[in-house]
Amino acid sequence: MPLYVYSIAAKDHPLQLDGVSGVGSEPSPLRTVTAGTLCAVVGDIAEEIRPKRRDLNAHQQVQELLMADGVILPLQFGYIATDDDAVRQALESNAESYLGALGRLEGCAEYHVRASQADEAPLLQQILQDVPEAGDLNDRIRGGDRDPSLPLALGEIVAREVQVRQEALAAGLTEALVPFSREYLAHPPSGSDFLNLSLLVHEENKEALRTAEANLAREIGSDVDLRFSGPLPPYSFVQ
Repeated sequence: MPLYVYSIAAKDHPLQLDGVSGVGSEPSPLRTVTAGTLCAVVGDIAEEIRPKRRDLNAHQQVQELLMADGVILPLQFGYIATDDDAVRQALESNAESYLGALGRLEGCAEYHVRASQADEAPLLQQILQDVPEAGDLNDRIRGGDRDPSLPLALGEIVAREVQVRQEALAAGLTEALVPFSREYLAHPPSGSDFLNLSLLVHEENKEALRTAEANLAREIGSDVDLRFSGPLPPYSFVQ
């Protein structure tokens, strides 16, 4: 029977799985497949598992429950194995890599940092003040000059300046936060975000990170929306 695979852990992980619900419309009890010093937390499935809210939440809850009791390698949502033998073979074939990753992640959690422009007006006003060409173009447009090339030229200057300034701010935020992490990954920003950063943070640095977060939020002010989330299962740091 196909298996939904949640995570990999050391065989001596407490693995308190009684009463835990997994994915699927009729979730099967969670169990483990063991090979040597490793085990995988799995659940039997009899249907296609799609990324519905209920199943996404169930997947995440299993990871957080396991993570609370010890280090795990969380798998991304939707990992399916054909049967127990396939899982066991994967554990045996990659044992050295998995054990190394478990050691690297011991005591750590993932934190996400995202930033977007909450209010663009102050930034745009600053650009008009700092860049003479932009200020001149804006004055001409506001003064009634109907040259159709003016708004396009102004828009290009503003867009370039916004990008430069946001990239500089993202670099500064990253530089300020990275010292609290063991590893970090800068992901491509999406939507309105200009920063999308994952930090692998050891338990001993958690409070220092939160203090740094609060200080940075005060420093950059309300024009920038700085969002932290965590502790989370370290998905970004599992190959």
